[in-house]
Amino acid sequence: MKPSVINIGLQTFAESVRTQGIEVVDVDFRPSPYDAPRLTRTRDGIDIEMANAEAVRRIASGKAALIGLGVARDVIPEMRDKMILHAGPPLTLRLDAQGEAWDRMCGPVRGAVMGACLYEGWAQTPDEAAQLAASGALTFEPCHHHHAVGPMAGVVSPSMPVWIIENAAFGNRAFCTMNEGLGKVLRFGAFAPEVIAKLKWMETVLYPTLDKTVRSIEHGVDIKSLIAQALYMGDECHNRNKAGTSLFLRAIGPALARTCADGETLARVIAFVDSNDHFFLNLSMPAAKALTEPAEGIAGSTIVTTMARNGTDFGIRIAGLPGQWFVAPAGYVKGLYFPGFGEADANPDMGDSTITETAGFGGMAMAGAPAIVKFVGGVPQDALDATLEMYDICAAEHDTFLIPALNFRGAPLGIDVRRVVETGIAPRLNTGIAHKEPGIGQIGAGLLRAPIECFTAAFDAMREKGESHDTR
Repeated sequence: MKPSVINIGLQTFAESVRTQGIEVVDVDFRPSPYDAPRLTRTRDGIDIEMANAEAVRRIASGKAALIGLGVARDVIPEMRDKMILHAGPPLTLRLDAQGEAWDRMCGPVRGAVMGACLYEGWAQTPDEAAQLAASGALTFEPCHHHHAVGPMAGVVSPSMPVWIIENAAFGNRAFCTMNEGLGKVLRFGAFAPEVIAKLKWMETVLYPTLDKTVRSIEHGVDIKSLIAQALYMGDECHNRNKAGTSLFLRAIGPALARTCADGETLARVIAFVDSNDHFFLNLSMPAAKALTEPAEGIAGSTIVTTMARNGTDFGIRIAGLPGQWFVAPAGYVKGLYFPGFGEADANPDMGDSTITETAGFGGMAMAGAPAIVKFVGGVPQDALDATLEMYDICAAEHDTFLIPALNFRGAPLGIDVRRVVETGIAPRLNTGIAHKEPGIGQIGAGLLRAPIECFTAAFDAMREKGESHDTR
């Protein structure tokens, strides 16, 4: 039997062995650049491993059922007039005055805010909308502060219809607007008249039709189950939602036919959902939010419960330090651009959709959605490698979200800031790309990693509260 060697580290070592005719298996390994002894207990004596086990148990055992829709001001807690919710951490996190939020907004979030002002009738022209937003008359707060999530710019204004997802296992709810489709849409910062017209149709036709349908279904629509099924069918339910959208339309189809008496309206609603492969994203996101929220507030836990971006900053929150954000500059996406656009046109990463990775799917489940890597000219093995790497930074494997390509192994669940810092491996994400200027919209999609600085800051904060033991 011929000998073989496993090479961990420098390729020059492997080449010297190969010249002797010995088979070499290369392992891509880089030691973490951070000094990160394992935290084991808090100063109050809480076992961090046990706290993390409870956090992932809550996330994995939760429910996520769509029970209806509602108008944002009526159903989102503490939502009020002249308030606009946005994706990511607070825009004023490093500032003293609320009025300065507009100054830190990236172009597409500004565009979406301007569009929301036009939609609400607070302004009649884009210039008026921009002046209003800059005046300090509006209140800007993160969606995550209101049990909500929003893709890309993440903008939610008081009159917008939102999905209502309920986690009956823990008694909490989460909210998200409906998906407009691709191209020139509000969530990518566009505010042209046709953008506002589509939003008004969604408010006056799509919303009441779907609300009546969903409320007619006993116990609602089990979105968690649909996510699990979609993972079997090539989706990862973040940047690929073809199967999820089809499964959702199939789930509501009979009730939709029974509750919508007008044939033309029925046809338009079905056509709208069917033509939008990302329609399911705005259901998978609040489902993930509903699943992760019950883990917040578990003393001693280092599990990430929120990852979010506002196009300027990337922020995370962890279970053991509820409400506290750890931020770093948002990164740029490596991806495939629409004709006529390139990296110079791109805005930094943005959106609340990274809640999917936090809940154990999305980028964590790329092995089940190899088509995702086409965004960067990759091959299916790249998708497998991405998921396999994520096991190294997660505390558990999901018992419901399974990956056929890995012999039905559970997707990585429970990003542990300790493991991120110890390994130097940052979470992998996949996302859309918006133009950096307001009003233009989506220009591509691709992949990137979360900035590791967020995780080192959270680790340092927990380190102050805990005792360490060097296990290396």
